[in-house]
Amino acid sequence: MTETTTPSAPARSTGVRRITLDADGTTLSGLLSEPAQLPPRAVVVALHGGGITSGYFDGQAHPDVSLLTLGAALGFTVLALDRPGYGASADRHPGGLPLDEQAATVRVGLTEFAARHATGAGYFLLGHSWGGLLTLTLAAEAELAASCVGLEVSGCGRRLAPEPEGDDQDRDLLLMLRNWGPRELCPPGTMFTTQADLAPMPVRELAAVIAWTRRCDDVLARIRIPARVTFAEHEAWWAQSDDDLAALASRLGAAPRVVVDRQPAAGHNVSLGRTARAYHLKVLGFLEECLNGRGSGKP
Repeated sequence: MTETTTPSAPARSTGVRRITLDADGTTLSGLLSEPAQLPPRAVVVALHGGGITSGYFDGQAHPDVSLLTLGAALGFTVLALDRPGYGASADRHPGGLPLDEQAATVRVGLTEFAARHATGAGYFLLGHSWGGLLTLTLAAEAELAASCVGLEVSGCGRRLAPEPEGDDQDRDLLLMLRNWGPRELCPPGTMFTTQADLAPMPVRELAAVIAWTRRCDDVLARIRIPARVTFAEHEAWWAQSDDDLAALASRLGAAPRVVVDRQPAAGHNVSLGRTARAYHLKVLGFLEECLNGRGSGKP
């Protein structure tokens, strides 16, 4: 494993450094932020969505946006990985990898990480959008789940929302609204500072989203760690009626604890909006509860 600095890479927050992990020949890149005092209380493994890299979790439009800096300030290591097909692995896997192969690759990378870094109480999996699908798949694997204290996903669900109506001229605007919601939900400069972290979405990932709606119930039923699911108020990719949320929670019946939450004043990219800090604090609060529950013998 090596840690590198790339002069032309996007600016990062203070204390955030770039990292690479060897996952059986696939180089996984990402961002790492560690607390001032080691060992950490736990490691938050953050997995980004489609069309963007690990920089999603270190937004630069406002100091309050970065999950990496907030997590480290509260005593956690935050490891935001570029999923297979992004970052350093893009050349090796230009079309991306299927969901199960991504999970296998990330699992090997986390084993490599644990061999060289303290992990405290274990991993807390956090995924957004496509990264949420990967997070749930990882959590359903008994081998990895044994070292996990809990999970959080946002920007994904069981059933896709209907396509918004509009002609081809409105396509770019509709796509922006689905990803970001109303413009006032984001700090000024968000679109500009995010540009450097955008990346082409590998073609295999598009098909995997459709396949997810057929396999998700099986995956959810195999999760046996505390689970938290967040839907942004202006989430437009996934259906989020009360019935949808109740159905999702019911499929997580094997998890010892399930929390389904709605984040007000947020769009799909909840970790880059004005309410990102509020969202991140709720997630890290859930992690605190997972750690306390583990220590007391409660779920």
